[in-house]
Amino acid sequence: MSQACRFGIEEEYFLSDVTTRGIVRKISPAFLDAVHQAFPSEVQREMLQSQIEVATPVCETMEEARRSLATLRTGLARIALAYDLLLLACGTHPSAVWSRQRATEAARYDKLMRELQMLGSRNQLCGLHVHVEVPDEDQRIRLMGRIMPFLPVILALSTSSPFWQGRRTGLLGYRLSAYAELPRTGLPELFLEPADYHAYVDTLVAAGAIKDASYIWWAIRPSAKHPTLEMRIADSCTRLDDTLAIAALYRCLVRHLCRKPRLNADPTAAARAIAVENVWRAQRYGIHGGLICPESRGMRSVPSLVDELIEQLSDDAAALGCTTELGDCRTIATQGTSADRQLAIFEEARARTGGDGGGLVSVIDWLASETRSDGASRPQDTNQLLRGVA
Repeated sequence: MSQACRFGIEEEYFLSDVTTRGIVRKISPAFLDAVHQAFPSEVQREMLQSQIEVATPVCETMEEARRSLATLRTGLARIALAYDLLLLACGTHPSAVWSRQRATEAARYDKLMRELQMLGSRNQLCGLHVHVEVPDEDQRIRLMGRIMPFLPVILALSTSSPFWQGRRTGLLGYRLSAYAELPRTGLPELFLEPADYHAYVDTLVAAGAIKDASYIWWAIRPSAKHPTLEMRIADSCTRLDDTLAIAALYRCLVRHLCRKPRLNADPTAAARAIAVENVWRAQRYGIHGGLICPESRGMRSVPSLVDELIEQLSDDAAALGCTTELGDCRTIATQGTSADRQLAIFEEARARTGGDGGGLVSVIDWLASETRSDGASRPQDTNQLLRGVA
């Protein structure tokens, strides 16, 4: 594989009305024209009009990715504000109601909406996708199974979706619960050989069930367009530093597994089933609940797993020049995720205003502020916020 582990990052954002804080149903053509004039190739529309996606160019360093995303976030937020919109990076919008959404008019999305029906309108979800270059196709397919046990940690660190339709869900990462309604989502099946994966895709295409492999939306998949393995399990991260930390972790994991071909070389059905259970635990508890450790048959805390991974991947991080970003995973694991901060802000505002509405507005305002930040300063940690509530 490429020793540089070249990579790219895609982020999905919500667009909110600056006055009501509610999600927008129809995007102004003038806004889209302004966006495409500023970012001709980096910004794409999503299936619902209330969402938009950005993509970095192919990057070799984390600094390249930081500059690209900082420019995209601040630039898009500035344009959005000129059209009375707010840009929000989070897995679910705190107050949006899915039944009020309108689909984007495009041939691919029209076909998807006809196929998915109500589920398409409920796909009011934003994720973080990271592509890492793995030139050999067979290696990409094998890595898909080998990296599965690590995905729950990535999800736990990214959680930013504690609300759904104006209500607390009780989960830190609700997004995947809604996403699981769609076909071909979740963790991939266990393909022991590349030929098995190709047989699966080729059969679905030949039968007319899907047009191509881009209609497979697993939490991790070989990209249908690029020679990359694409991680899709993460919620859209509110803070730029969190996006870069998770991208660094994933990039280091890919390099590490490529360097150590015997590590997780023979994934089993039991290992996949445990990973599925750990995905649920990451959704429910974020960084606060334990994840099942197959070796000890016990629970390990997310912070301890993150510490172990940072140590295990230290050589890879040094080689890739992302030691600082990888270390930021520890900061997330100790200070809290976006979901933790959203809930703390919600409770503080609700205590102050006496109602959920004010709490949701405060959360949305915080999301907008953090999304457009360039990541130059770190906000107070969640423990401090919670002490403020008390």
